[in-house]
Amino acid sequence: MNKYDLIVIGSGPGGRRAAIQAAKFSKKVLVIEKSERVGGVSVHTGTIPSKTLRETALNLSGWHEREFYGQSYRVKQNITAADLKNRLHMTLDHEVEVLKHQFARNAVETLNGIARFVSPTTVDVEFDDGEVEQFSAEKFIIAVGTNPYRPEEIPFDGARIFDSDEILKIKRLPRSLTVIGGGVIGVEYATIFSALDIPITLIEARDTILDFVDKEIIAELMHELRERGVAMRLGCNIQEVQKIKNGRCKIILDNGREVRTDMILFAAGRYGATSVLNLDVLGLSPDKRGRLNVDKNTFQTDNPNIYAVGDVIGFPSLASTSMEQGRIAACHAFDELAHAPPEFFPYGIYAVPEISTIGMSEEEAKNAAIPYEVGVARFRETSRGHIMGLDSGMMKMIVSLETRKLLGVHIIGEGATELIHIGQAVLNLGGPIEYFVENTFNYPTLAEVYKIAALDVWNRLPRNN
Repeated sequence: MNKYDLIVIGSGPGGRRAAIQAAKFSKKVLVIEKSERVGGVSVHTGTIPSKTLRETALNLSGWHEREFYGQSYRVKQNITAADLKNRLHMTLDHEVEVLKHQFARNAVETLNGIARFVSPTTVDVEFDDGEVEQFSAEKFIIAVGTNPYRPEEIPFDGARIFDSDEILKIKRLPRSLTVIGGGVIGVEYATIFSALDIPITLIEARDTILDFVDKEIIAELMHELRERGVAMRLGCNIQEVQKIKNGRCKIILDNGREVRTDMILFAAGRYGATSVLNLDVLGLSPDKRGRLNVDKNTFQTDNPNIYAVGDVIGFPSLASTSMEQGRIAACHAFDELAHAPPEFFPYGIYAVPEISTIGMSEEEAKNAAIPYEVGVARFRETSRGHIMGLDSGMMKMIVSLETRKLLGVHIIGEGATELIHIGQAVLNLGGPIEYFVENTFNYPTLAEVYKIAALDVWNRLPRNN
């Protein structure tokens, strides 16, 4: 039998970080990946592909230049699905090569196959040819990620009706697209295809989209989407989905309304990919969404030799946090010191426009009964915003009235996921609002919105005598 110190099941962000961290402790590590190539959902159907698709769509559509040259401006006329995929394939190939190099450089072994526990220390691995081989380890880290939720009543076919993994395989761009699900994935794809001037309908069962984001930021997003002609059906449940003549689809809502569309993307949730692992032999039971319960500080499951990281443990389901979870799990598994990450981490939503947020929202500050003040800055208030032709985009800053310290930063607009890191550093270091007021920023830059928003707050704060 093949014996290792650590076996990691899954090669996404959490799995690879755990494997490399353990290898740096001179441990013998094996990574088992069910797909043909390493990288997991993040590289092949999730984070990297959707962000590459976004970048390609914005470039080919001339999105950034339309404020200057008009809404009909295009870099390329008649954009096709093949145009979008060319850059995607190049990016994914590069990502895979980088990951393979990282594993090889750290002496991490990799294996393609489907892992299934036969005991708390042993897994069977089934290969493509049907052969099965056993591998054992002292510790295991489960980093299998998630699969799209596919209700039986939705007639998925990979041609007109797609889940969030299949949408990247479209052979032509839709004449119209209906996205079911107002979470991160649904909003990202809805806005990306909208940037290509494809008519979009967004259906969400809740009364709002992205309900974990500050309400003022969401109001800004929804206003912009309506301006672009995106139809939003909020507070609506799907009663039936039908394929109708002329290759189209019909969605019947519970309020009696119908939506006719060329294609449908169903993006209403994902489930932990744990069903094949045979977790019963470990004494572990995933929840109804296939997710595993772990200690939030160590990522250890109820079985002391088994850890789980990444999307399979649920919220926040970010590639960035998954990497940190992998690092901490590997350190704890081998009794090595793991420095705790800072308290606050950013969320990035790669919609069009981008959204990024860190710390308390205004609603959270209210609910916690914390006296606060709000500062707002618009991108168009900066010279850089004028140069870039930005008519939209804003930052919202939440500041404690008692301590004058930053409580939260919320940004919507161009470069939001990059700009957020200034706020992240100040927030985690307990910095006061005066840092932004007194600091010198490069000029002209969008980062100046920090100073503008801070001055907006500072002008309303009580003066210290």
